[in-house]
Amino acid sequence: MAAAPGRLIAVVGPSGVGKDSVMEALAKATDFHLVRRVITRPSAAGGEQFDGCDEATFDADLARGRFALHWPAHDLRYGIPKTELACLDQGRNALVNLSRKVLTEAHAAFSGFIVVNLSASPEVLAQRLAARGRESADSIAKRLARQVDLPTGLTVINVVNDGPLDDTVRTILARLSDQAVADAPSAMREIS
Repeated sequence: MAAAPGRLIAVVGPSGVGKDSVMEALAKATDFHLVRRVITRPSAAGGEQFDGCDEATFDADLARGRFALHWPAHDLRYGIPKTELACLDQGRNALVNLSRKVLTEAHAAFSGFIVVNLSASPEVLAQRLAARGRESADSIAKRLARQVDLPTGLTVINVVNDGPLDDTVRTILARLSDQAVADAPSAMREIS
């Protein structure tokens, strides 16, 4: 008997909310696959684990149908290789840092798709962004002022990531294991 398909779990939220840290901690605490993205920036740029490439390589990969999902953001292009999602066919869940721009597309493409929407207070976000040292105070202020709504019709788990990382991970795992969340593809309800 074949394994039930795994779920694609998108982790979204503003810059500085801790998406990469939360995803790494979730992957360590479970058997969830941590999806590695392709990004049009040098691999040595730091931050998350990703495969860097130039625009020409990205275009060639896109033309060959390499990506299950792709999108532009912040003068970069992002792609999710189909090979990174092969684990879903074996019943393994996968965590992916997705843009809110492609959530509706992902929902249509992947059965059981779930969104973990991370948030944090503006003060915490400002501290985290400043600690990175990648942006000016003006850029940080602009990021904090930006409001982005999630598309409707998605199964969303809202989690505040202001406290200890272990608390955030426990909260997410508890909500993912909740039977209401497991049945959410047919119920399409939001969990806060």
